[in-house]
Amino acid sequence: MLTTLFSNNNEVANLGAACHGLQSWIERLNEAELPALAAVVQDLHRLAQHEKSSVKQLADVLLRDASLTSKVLRIANSVYYNPSQETIRTISRAIVLIGFNNVRQIGMSVSLIDGLLGSAPRDQLQELLARSFHAAVQARNMAGYVLTRHDEEIFIAGLLYHLGELAFWGCGGDQADRLASILSQPGVDSDEAVQEVLGTSFRQLTQGLVKSWNLGDILSLVHNSANRHDPAVRAVSLGARISEAALLGWESPEMEKLVAEMAGFTGVSTEEAMQQVLASADEAVKVVATFGASQLGRLIPNTDPEQIRLQQEERKARLLQPDLLVLQQALQDLGLMVVRRGDVGSILDTLLKGLHQGAGLERVLLVVLADNHSCFRPKRVVGEGTQAWLDDFVLPAHQSEQPHIFSYVLRNKEPLWMGVPASYNLNELVTLPIRQRLGQGMFFIAPLMAGTREIGVVYADSRVSGRALTHEQFVAFQRFTQLTGRCLEALSKKA
Repeated sequence: MLTTLFSNNNEVANLGAACHGLQSWIERLNEAELPALAAVVQDLHRLAQHEKSSVKQLADVLLRDASLTSKVLRIANSVYYNPSQETIRTISRAIVLIGFNNVRQIGMSVSLIDGLLGSAPRDQLQELLARSFHAAVQARNMAGYVLTRHDEEIFIAGLLYHLGELAFWGCGGDQADRLASILSQPGVDSDEAVQEVLGTSFRQLTQGLVKSWNLGDILSLVHNSANRHDPAVRAVSLGARISEAALLGWESPEMEKLVAEMAGFTGVSTEEAMQQVLASADEAVKVVATFGASQLGRLIPNTDPEQIRLQQEERKARLLQPDLLVLQQALQDLGLMVVRRGDVGSILDTLLKGLHQGAGLERVLLVVLADNHSCFRPKRVVGEGTQAWLDDFVLPAHQSEQPHIFSYVLRNKEPLWMGVPASYNLNELVTLPIRQRLGQGMFFIAPLMAGTREIGVVYADSRVSGRALTHEQFVAFQRFTQLTGRCLEALSKKA
């Protein structure tokens, strides 16, 4: 049933006038192109909404199609899902041995592959489907760090993240040929081209299908910008962006930023995050092979260790290095602003330039007391992957039930070098929310004062490269924060 969905070219040709606009495409995909796939996906999704869904209900959905049943059983018997290699001959037995959610995930994935790759698939479709499986594995593995459940739902949300675009390249007919031709021309704006040919965007088409197929929950949340801070949504979004950035190279600037963001999200070092990303890419290749789509595995970027090693060596040569001239100039400028009373923007810009370009600290964050001194909010950031902090880094200023390192240093008015033996006794103040946002490892942290008035806290680390911080950097860090405080004090006394 599913394998023949797109083999009837005459049916496509007889659809009449070309589709244009969101509703027109949804009606075409639902009524003429994807009814069988939609029905299976809807039924399998519906089973996840009810905790009391039975083994029989899941088996009934899969057994409607003999081809789907045989493929699910073959995959359930694979080493990837069944390492014990105990023979599985029935869907019910598969559910018992490898789990209800695993069998449901297999059914969803097989349906998507069969429904879309049934007949002479376009290159664009195969490339996007490979990216979708890659994104799904990245998202699921990432979610394991921050969530205790929903792994399987996150896999499916990652797999269907580009549902609208997948459906178009699988069913677009002449319009897909036209769009492919336009996109092959140099300098073309892809979003404008899609809008011209379809009369809508791929994102809107995905949202329309998600609503039409009633795929709610995580998948709907992912496409609503208001939910971008939800951990499940962040995992799916990051997985999708990582799968796309991988096409530019594992050492591309885009990938470096995403790895830093992932490290902050999951609370691991950037090295561990990169290792997880590479391991997930390798796993994605195994997953598509398990599903009988080995051709997709060749479209997932290679993680050959020798190639990665060479790329890393090249990257180390480009790492941020301390610049003594910049450091000295920044200190001199701050010293002059103590006397001449520079404006706040110039003071803070000089502080961050001195710490980042001068002292060679890769990431710097300045938070200030806000909302009647009830919380810390970012004021300035610099370094790879730090722009996200401006949106999602907020800490309570006073939290007696869970004190943290930011409030501690401001209260005690002392700079600290965290991650060295002298500060081990304060490690419990580096709370889970802080680790999730900033990652783990060494960092410097100091209060920012204007005389006796509390302004905020300065944080700095070198987690982009994972290099250890140095004594010289800590001395510079202390000097810069002290001078900045003096500048702000002088400014507050300005008549």
